[in-house]
Amino acid sequence: MGFGQGAGGDHLTALSTETAFAAYEAVRHRLPSLLPTEAGYRRAATLEDIADEFDVFLLDAFGVLNIGEAAIPGTRERIEGFRSAGKRVLVVSNAAGFPHAALMEKYSRLGYDFAPEDVITSRVTLLAGLDGRRDLHWGLMATRSTGLRDLEELNITYLEEDPEDYNRVEGFLLVGSAAWTEDRQALLEAALKQRARPVLVGNPDIVAPRETGFSVEPGHFAHRLADCTGIAPEFYGKPFPDIFDLAFKRLGPIDHSRVLMVGDSLHTDILGARTVGIASALVAQYGFFAGHDAEKAVMATGIFPDFIVERP
Repeated sequence: MGFGQGAGGDHLTALSTETAFAAYEAVRHRLPSLLPTEAGYRRAATLEDIADEFDVFLLDAFGVLNIGEAAIPGTRERIEGFRSAGKRVLVVSNAAGFPHAALMEKYSRLGYDFAPEDVITSRVTLLAGLDGRRDLHWGLMATRSTGLRDLEELNITYLEEDPEDYNRVEGFLLVGSAAWTEDRQALLEAALKQRARPVLVGNPDIVAPRETGFSVEPGHFAHRLADCTGIAPEFYGKPFPDIFDLAFKRLGPIDHSRVLMVGDSLHTDILGARTVGIASALVAQYGFFAGHDAEKAVMATGIFPDFIVERP
């Protein structure tokens, strides 16, 4: 499943959409099992064309709200229209690398007006999943410059170049990979081979679409760890149900048949929606499948959305 990484702080890589797609397919055995469904979907130009069928919209970030640091045209206006019609809009994102406050600041810069409680991230999901393990000494895959907001109460050591740090911690949290290197990956693999410990992954994404390519995300390194060490990572975020459970809790009593998940990835957004039994819409023109044949990918995976929309 390996693929090369380009230089740069965001691990931008020139891999093709086909290669990224194949990487997700290669790890299907670690993703939620696909529940049987009717093989079919409807086409629509935008979410506006199907809005009357739903009361709640769960929006992915990359590929729906933004591509990298650029807002997707028309999405802000679409959200405002939904709200004016009395509909609920939440962000459900595998954005574990940034503290919640920093993420809110980013959305504000992009022109979005979300309340903090309406943004459900895999970082929040990971923290909720720590249960009785908060007192463990954790080794952290993250970028120092993003800071430790949200994680201040944990006993954390950044994983960098000192092998002893990898040996002495009691578990590993993988939340952000922008500063991760092959040397650090080798240290982590060696430490886990020497002594098995829990590996919690705050972002199951393998890649994420940016303005000029894909960034390599923690899920990529987690699957490599699993292949190398045999240790099964604990994933928090789409396509796993835990992040949706948090969203449903935030929403309160709702008719799940009136909830739509909107995203650009079959293996995270659409599979996640299928896993928890809600409808989904795949965005074809932006994000993962921009410039490619999304319908062909749907048929190849058997992961059928309820809708394919050209843009949000």
